[in-house]
Amino acid sequence: MLTTFLLLVVVLVTARNLLLRDVNTRANADIAQEADEFRTFAAEGVDPTTTQPFTSVERLLETYLLRQSPIEGEVMVGVVDGTQLGGIRGNLPAPMAADPSLFTATAAADRTSGVVTSAAGEMRWGRVDVESGADRGSFVVAAFTEVGRAGVDRTMRTIAAVSLAGLALTTGVAYLVAGRILLPVRTVRAVAADIGESDLTARVPVEGRDDIAALAETFNDMLDRLEHAYTTQRQFVDDAGHELRTPITVVRGHLELLSEDPEERRRTLALVDSELNRMGRLVSDLLMLAKAEQPDFVVRRPVDIAQTMLDIESKVQPLGERRWHLMEVAEGTAWIDAQRVTQAMLQLAANAVAHSADGTTVQLGSRFTGTEPDRTLSLWISDQGPGVAPEDARVIFERFRRGRPADSSGADRRAGAGLGLAIVRAIADAHHGSAWVRSVPGDGATFGLDLPADPGYPAHRDTADPHERKG
Repeated sequence: MLTTFLLLVVVLVTARNLLLRDVNTRANADIAQEADEFRTFAAEGVDPTTTQPFTSVERLLETYLLRQSPIEGEVMVGVVDGTQLGGIRGNLPAPMAADPSLFTATAAADRTSGVVTSAAGEMRWGRVDVESGADRGSFVVAAFTEVGRAGVDRTMRTIAAVSLAGLALTTGVAYLVAGRILLPVRTVRAVAADIGESDLTARVPVEGRDDIAALAETFNDMLDRLEHAYTTQRQFVDDAGHELRTPITVVRGHLELLSEDPEERRRTLALVDSELNRMGRLVSDLLMLAKAEQPDFVVRRPVDIAQTMLDIESKVQPLGERRWHLMEVAEGTAWIDAQRVTQAMLQLAANAVAHSADGTTVQLGSRFTGTEPDRTLSLWISDQGPGVAPEDARVIFERFRRGRPADSSGADRRAGAGLGLAIVRAIADAHHGSAWVRSVPGDGATFGLDLPADPGYPAHRDTADPHERKG
């Protein structure tokens, strides 16, 4: 609005100067027109009342002046032999009425036109000289520009008043509109100020479909992601602290009660070593999950799946006394990180061993589904354990979640920290795939991975379990 005000000032000043120049231009034009008309009348030299030639210059001037009707601010006089005639045509300004001698001065001037400063302001004048024998006279026409200047000033005052009123109205409307537009921004700022270190529940109310509403929605989406990340991190830290607290307490308690008896000391140190190893595995798993958030966690390359499955089969057999059966082998090449996929399959195999009895059968396999460039590689491991309870199947891949046997009569003989399946899911997510489980209570469980097999596969997929992780 300040810029608009300055622009209005420039416009008003420019317009005033142009109007004043137009006043001067019109005054000059009027003077020239009256002078031309007098020259034409004098050239004819015929008295309209007698139709005879004029007998004197004085008669010529008086007759012409009687026939004129000057406009406002215009004055016409006749001067004969340095004497002003009595019949002045026009409205002589009051300051000039007391001393009209300026006209006789202009009649005696060397120039025939000019601009002088009078008691009534600026006066522009022109003169036409006539002669008739020994008689000499002059026709003087003058234009006082103060009348026109006063009109310009009145016009400019009116325009200035209207402009200021319009500017004030526009400022008020702009203030209201700007306040309405910026209200969501202020709301965003207020919400951001209200967000505490541990409270991310505040949200910006969204109204409309304009850019400000889009900004508020984006801000709310950011808060959703932050709240989810914060909640996950807090839960992760709480669970990790809980998991580490137990072995630390066990180690500390046994060391505090360490006996001098050699055999008891040996058993205590063995127990301490076991707990420290468990803590080491827990820390390694936590570091693995933290690394899974990095973009280079997996490096996809073309891999021969048949050879990879043979390698996995050879590596899982030492995990436990089970009958390992390779049921199905996918033939072809897939773009995966072979080391990470092998790591995930070994984790699933270890999970199958932990939840099945010695001598039972554990099956594994792989297959391709779909056609290029949207093929999917499915890898799976199936055991004959008690299966997974339906309520656990939905959360079993979360961190620090331990599934219970479906029959609930047996206990997990090798209870871990609940990070193994979380690592499997992290590897699947890093491939933009998914991890899943299918289970029939009392008849074992099948865990698997679905991974995009081709390099041109979409860079992002919904990581929700395509099998809904249902039993």
